[in-house]
Amino acid sequence: MLPRPLICLVTDRRRLAQRLEVGPDEPQIDERLENLVAGAADAGIDLVQARENDLPALGMIRLVRRLLDIVRGTETRIVVNDRLDVALAAGAHGVHLKDGPVAIERVRAAAPAGFLIGQSIHSPERAANASADYLVFGTVFSTPSKPEAHDLAGLAGLRAAVRQARVPVLAIGGVKLMHLAGVAGTGAAGIAAIDLFLPDGPQLVVPWHRISEEVRQAFDSVGPAP
Repeated sequence: MLPRPLICLVTDRRRLAQRLEVGPDEPQIDERLENLVAGAADAGIDLVQARENDLPALGMIRLVRRLLDIVRGTETRIVVNDRLDVALAAGAHGVHLKDGPVAIERVRAAAPAGFLIGQSIHSPERAANASADYLVFGTVFSTPSKPEAHDLAGLAGLRAAVRQARVPVLAIGGVKLMHLAGVAGTGAAGIAAIDLFLPDGPQLVVPWHRISEEVRQAFDSVGPAP
């Protein structure tokens, strides 16, 4: 049983580098990314989706293993974006799959017991037959990750996805603290985000405990999902 709210940090070394005002290949980026994950685990963030798609398989395996060491002894779980081979080789807690036709049962058959499977979806209709353990639906709000012309689902689209889904649905795309009450009111199970969990400048740290508390309060205030 997954908790509600389910809070997911999606990693992005390049966006982190922009916030820190350094080059994306600077050695300190790896250390700051690891510090980010350590702060997330300390604050009880549920999931970390390692989404460093530019890394080769071996580099990704090494990163995921370091992240697993960081969260060991906490409730935080590490899932690997898209790469089932990397997730299995590194011993990750799960995999997060892209939108599209995927034989979830084949993934389960190849994975160990308790392996977590998430999937991104971009239309409410895709939620109806999805059999992953959880879904991430978006893009809900405007975000730097998507071009300005990208269609936004908004809260109405999120609500429609939640109604059709048989598993927990997380909102992604431009989610800020001011959006939490609206997201919780749709019946969503939680949020996934990049920018929400990045420092606002080179010398600043992420207020992990405050963010975690605000998310949980917002979802607790509307009660359990219908």
